[in-house]
Amino acid sequence: MFSQQIHHIAINASNYEKSKHFYVDILGFSVIRENVRSEKNDIKLDLKLGTHELELFVSDVFPKRPSYPEALGLRHLAFKVTSVPDTITYLEQHGVACEPVRTDDFTGERMTFFFDPDGLPLEIHE
Repeated sequence: MFSQQIHHIAINASNYEKSKHFYVDILGFSVIRENVRSEKNDIKLDLKLGTHELELFVSDVFPKRPSYPEALGLRHLAFKVTSVPDTITYLEQHGVACEPVRTDDFTGERMTFFFDPDGLPLEIHE
């Protein structure tokens, strides 16, 4: 078999301080390592949440996302939560706006979307 799990997910971002605050202070990822890569004009921030890793590449040269959420590439990143309403309350207390709660058409579970500082769609799903 090719693989049994995802090693990491990579996201491009435009503002180091805003993105680090969002993913570390609000969403709870911990920093594994930070590397300034002057030859690539970016900062690579490796983050961990549970057993999952997120690579955050921060630079002011990335193009803007052309549409939401149907641009080619990563459509969205979804986080499993125990309670969508409780998570919405937490996010909104930290200044993160959430869309109205909806029900997944296939599983019947509650879910909704919110966005990172660069507009990347993120989902919480029970």
